[in-house]
Amino acid sequence: MQDDTSGAYGVAAEELRQFIEQYEQLEIEKQSVAEQQKELMAEAKARGYDTKVMRKVIALRKRDKDDIAEEEAVLEMYKAALGMI
Repeated sequence: MQDDTSGAYGVAAEELRQFIEQYEQLEIEKQSVAEQQKELMAEAKARGYDTKVMRKVIALRKRDKDDIAEEEAVLEMYKAALGMI
């Protein structure tokens, strides 16, 4: 005769296994996407684009426009203070 804890353990173990397997599948998909991104950047580079600058533009597009403007203003002020412009 099984007690209730062993039955609950079986359900929890199966649920845990499902979470782990789903996570592992997402890891595989993430690796695939990363490889696709790498290939895309290689193609852009082969066509003459500066991929370092492209990555900066991509990062900027993720940020708030006001934050970018503030950072650029401070950067200009610092450059002017150092006689760089």
